Amino acid sequence: MREIVLDTETTGFEPEQGDRIVEIGAIELMGHVPTGRTYHQYINPKRAMPDDAFKVHGLGDEFLRDKPVFADIAQAFLDFVGTSTMVIHNAAFDMKFLNAELRWLKRPALPMDQAIDTLAIARKKFPGSPASLDALCRRFGIDNAARTLHGALLDSEILAEVYLELIGGRQPDFALNEQGGGTGAGSGMPDWRPAPRPTPLPSRLTADERAAHEVFVEQLGDAAVWRRFS
Repeated sequence: MREIVLDTETTGFEPEQGDRIVEIGAIELMGHVPTGRTYHQYINPKRAMPDDAFKVHGLGDEFLRDKPVFADIAQAFLDFVGTSTMVIHNAAFDMKFLNAELRWLKRPALPMDQAIDTLAIARKKFPGSPASLDALCRRFGIDNAARTLHGALLDSEILAEVYLELIGGRQPDFALNEQGGGTGAGSGMPDWRPAPRPTPLPSRLTADERAAHEVFVEQLGDAAVWRRFS
């Protein structure tokens, strides 16, 4: 099962009032495991950055001036997302901006049901408790010390950890597989597995360490468990 954990940074809160996306960050999960594939792009909003927004993400006019506009990166972004489920914290906000940018380019909108809202999941699971990304990091013991400013790719990486905790821990597929879910035949999902190493890792034992181990096993006698594996 392929999922895309996604975050955006913007110039403000309302695209209909002229606010634009200035950064998109996303990471790919396959079977709830990061694959190492990411998408990251800064975007020139073609407008001045308000002070309040700059204090949140630190992306200023000078930095963004030579970055591509959304029209130049739209296809690459859509190709990365494809039809995969998007995992977003406060999905209504990011989807509102993404679909406004697509609408201005006369492109089809991303369906709202393609997004999973981790904010809604957190509020349902912990009613009455803070549900910001920082609050959830504190709840789950996730290190977010690098998050001095908001950044789309960093926030996506943190959100991926939060998401796995929200849906039942770091290895949620164990429970699914016991109930006949997960990936594989009959599940309707691709049976994805990480590729094997092209070359096995070399042994880290030195010749002296190996010899010392053999002497130690010899002293244990014929009943030593290690003799079953030698």
